[in-house]
Amino acid sequence: MSVRRSILGIDGPAPLSRALRDAQYVADEGLATAAYLALALGKPLLLEGAPGVGKTEAAKALASVLGRELTRLQCYEGIDAAAALYEWNFPRQMLAIRQAGDSYVNLYADDFLLARPMLLALQQPRGRVLLIDEIDRADHEFEAFLLEFLSDFTISIPERGTIRAAEPPVVVLTSNRTRELHEALRRRCVYHWIGYPDPALEAEIVMMRASTVARDTADRVVRAVGRLRAQPLAKPPGVAETVEWAEAATLLHEQGAPWPRAFARAIGVALKDQDDLAFVAPGLEKLLGEVAA
Repeated sequence: MSVRRSILGIDGPAPLSRALRDAQYVADEGLATAAYLALALGKPLLLEGAPGVGKTEAAKALASVLGRELTRLQCYEGIDAAAALYEWNFPRQMLAIRQAGDSYVNLYADDFLLARPMLLALQQPRGRVLLIDEIDRADHEFEAFLLEFLSDFTISIPERGTIRAAEPPVVVLTSNRTRELHEALRRRCVYHWIGYPDPALEAEIVMMRASTVARDTADRVVRAVGRLRAQPLAKPPGVAETVEWAEAATLLHEQGAPWPRAFARAIGVALKDQDDLAFVAPGLEKLLGEVAA
């Protein structure tokens, strides 16, 4: 295994953490360490956690730090190799046959190949970060299909042969853990679990990502979100909802809504499920009054 101790001058978790912060992403020591090791060892990075904790944003920030384009493969039930790897441009092939007449035309030339995210990552490993988002939504068959790609970073095109990356591409996989991933997939990755940040860190994120929010407002909304997450909600608010709730409540407050009424009126920014809204409604005023005190 080839180990790269420095990647674009980043020679450890601490420098990577600082670089991610410059890219507007606050990474704790565990995430920065996992991301650095994935880069150094040339292995995929598997990020698991509840929806809304910043897994996808971590991949975006990493691409920004590396100065590469983020190529996103959004997984879903029924996704297949054609959506992930490549397809042949059949209409263009038919047109080429008609135009060629009796002349020979190579129907499997690059002009007819429609590269999808995984093939693009192999073709341009130094220019892209491949994000395989929400792999747990895909079928077990697609997960098995990924194993060869993640092991050797090669794919086989029957009409073209084997395509191998010149160097290991940077690959980030995310999972909301709606189902367990296969052990073979986990073995091929550097793993990190992203939980909800502690209140101080989340308030720092709010101040970094929100342009008009005061520090005391950030602290209040973080306390409120923490109380909401402790309840049995179908869709607890993620970090993005915390930021947006703080911004929305600030906007309403500037327009004349008093605290904590501004928080209550903007609750639809934090909770986006009718059952959740109905569940918290009876105690919402008391909760917001306590955190705003």
